[in-house]
Amino acid sequence: MPRLTPAVLRTLDILELFLDDSAPLSAPDVVRRTGLPRTSVHELLATLVAREYLQKDEVTGTFRLGVRLLQLGNAYSARFDMLSAANDVARDLAARSGETVSVALLEGGDVFYLAKIESHDNLRLPSSIGQRLPANVTGLGKALLAYASPQSLAARFTDPGNLPRMTEHSIGTLAELETELAGIRERGVAFENEESTPHIRCAAAPVRDGSGAVVAAISISVSTARWEQHPEEHWVDLVRDGAAHFSALLGFAA
Repeated sequence: MPRLTPAVLRTLDILELFLDDSAPLSAPDVVRRTGLPRTSVHELLATLVAREYLQKDEVTGTFRLGVRLLQLGNAYSARFDMLSAANDVARDLAARSGETVSVALLEGGDVFYLAKIESHDNLRLPSSIGQRLPANVTGLGKALLAYASPQSLAARFTDPGNLPRMTEHSIGTLAELETELAGIRERGVAFENEESTPHIRCAAAPVRDGSGAVVAAISISVSTARWEQHPEEHWVDLVRDGAAHFSALLGFAA
């Protein structure tokens, strides 16, 4: 198990005091209830106030939870609203397509898999719920990266000539990736052609929230043999419909 950071643990101990009591707490209250040294408590409280995780009443000298925790809570709630919608849409699209459907978010240079519904064929995919994969090798990741700024792309891929690869078909440079992302923006759909897994193809589309921002992507993964049984537009129409349904659930009005 990785070593835990003592300063972070002490900070969390202080914040968690407020879970048990809605009344404001003074610095002596925190010292008494945590057993931490008075100097450490004052430093940690000052830091939490400066970062708006706590609010200090300058008259009484007591502390309450701050606005930053409310913002974190709202972000947590929003993700779990998204999780519910992701599972509903993925199940529906998997039933209609008969194929594996995944939903992911962009985190750094990776995609984070939020939901996944397997096809009856149980494709051998490297992805699973809660897992990360390099964004540049997946249809989901490319659908998300297409709407990132050039500055954001540069920050996500600090070695532009050596992007992560999973197969011989993976995009290996930022210049190649940028060319592909331009095409994705034009057609609104991303493709993956054996870039993360041999013999697997994928179509993915961006999902937008009520503000119009791209916040997730949804994909259909298909064996190469079954992909070729239908025209490309068959898969494009399915994944576009899934993304439109998902976006509508998040408040996006096309």
